[in-house]
Amino acid sequence: MKRLMLAACAALALSSVSAQAVTLRYANQGDLKSLDPYTLNETTTNAHLGQVYEGLTARDQNLKIVPALAESWEVLDGAKRWRFHLRKGVKFHDGTPFTADDVLFSADRVRASGSNFTTRIPEGAKFVKIDDYTVDVQLTSPNPILIAQWDTWYIMSKKWAEAHNTVAPTPASATTPSYASLHEDGTGPFMIESHQPGVKTVFKVNPNWWHKREHNIDEIIFTPIPNAATRVAALLSGEVDVIEPVPVQDIPRVNASSTARVLAGPELRTIFLGYDQSRDELLESNVKGKNPFKDIRVRHAFNIAIDKEAIKRSVMRGLSTPSALMIAPSLFTYSKDFKNPKFDPAAAKKLLADAGYPNGFEVGMDCPNDRYVNDAQICQAVVGMLARIGVKVNLNAQPKAKYFAKVLKPGGYQTSFYLLGWTPGTFDSHNVLFDLHGCRSPGSPRGETNLGGYCNKKVDELTDKILVESDAKKRDLLIKQAFEITTSEYAYVPLHQQALSWGVAKNVDLPQRADNSVMLYWAHKK
Repeated sequence: MKRLMLAACAALALSSVSAQAVTLRYANQGDLKSLDPYTLNETTTNAHLGQVYEGLTARDQNLKIVPALAESWEVLDGAKRWRFHLRKGVKFHDGTPFTADDVLFSADRVRASGSNFTTRIPEGAKFVKIDDYTVDVQLTSPNPILIAQWDTWYIMSKKWAEAHNTVAPTPASATTPSYASLHEDGTGPFMIESHQPGVKTVFKVNPNWWHKREHNIDEIIFTPIPNAATRVAALLSGEVDVIEPVPVQDIPRVNASSTARVLAGPELRTIFLGYDQSRDELLESNVKGKNPFKDIRVRHAFNIAIDKEAIKRSVMRGLSTPSALMIAPSLFTYSKDFKNPKFDPAAAKKLLADAGYPNGFEVGMDCPNDRYVNDAQICQAVVGMLARIGVKVNLNAQPKAKYFAKVLKPGGYQTSFYLLGWTPGTFDSHNVLFDLHGCRSPGSPRGETNLGGYCNKKVDELTDKILVESDAKKRDLLIKQAFEITTSEYAYVPLHQQALSWGVAKNVDLPQRADNSVMLYWAHKK
């Protein structure tokens, strides 16, 4: 009898523990294709993997840089050498201790062919192991913003990568998954129990995490739901607890419900259009023997043929801020000095005629349909606007996994005209000028996301000066000078900063960061 009572008590205790386990269900319009943290430099993917992996630094809820796997650092030799003191007692999910060897390995891997994060580390930087918990980074020139984007340079286990033949990063265009794209071994607050790309990913809490737990979540179940109506219905029915994004047209309905609310606010991401300015002949066009986008008049025409206010009004339902620059106004002091060119389709048509295209021309356009707020609808609106000046756009809108695999294909980006969004990882103009405007050259991280190949050596010179200039006023003037060149040459068509729109169940508390990173290790579910 006594044994029966003890067994019953044990079963009750187990039942109580199980009942207290908290599961948070999260849905996004896009998929988590690869678990390799160097495959795709994209905010949503970085946020997903930020539950599992960690950098030497992190960012808090207000985007302030804070220590993570490095508990402290110091700048030496006139900012040409940084010393990092690594956190002791940290273990990867497989139990392997974290040491300096993992930092040196990750520094090599993130700069290797196939990585989409090569700009995380400056050219020529040398990592030196001082001891198991001290690493020096020697630079060729001072770099005051060295660690500004290291929160998403995730540290990997050297031992694990070597054991599973995954030393090389997995490129976004890979057709065969690597071990690292299907498995993980991070140090972060959650571990991945199962991963079915396109179907479901299950995260379990890491009981041995080095940091103090700031959430009450035991399990995260992530499900991609590309259809907007289905995603909203899942939130309102209680099937999921968090969705991102809420389509702008559904925000009033969600806020009027008894089960959920929308967390909204300004975002730092700029949505823009780019065009191939490097090839002598476009990949997808009826113009043969030349590239229309090499002519500044054509780029000018595109800029004034696209009505940004109409996109804000009709597509974004007022929830966007038309942009004249490739960076959010809050991130650059002199942004107010730049104005959007006036919408003028008649003048655009004349510019095309002057450039030798009186009847316009035909061009292909690549666009994701599950990455940004109303991304496919924006592209469809652009197609209609350009049709008014005689440009026939053949739109290829597809899921982000296929989109990024195409436009980021190694050996030359495979797009003639495209839509993309960009949040500068450093929250600084240098990132925009280096990554998006920098002249591409083999073996250099400069211009890593410059898909169209825009190039102006004067902009590169200014970008290098901006990096090392410590006087804030002088630095801002250099940035202004660089943006004056890029805007006068119509390097891109900046469209807008979209608004954040997360759908959250009323029994969930979740901080919202302005970089649109859904970090569930801060979530509390009642």
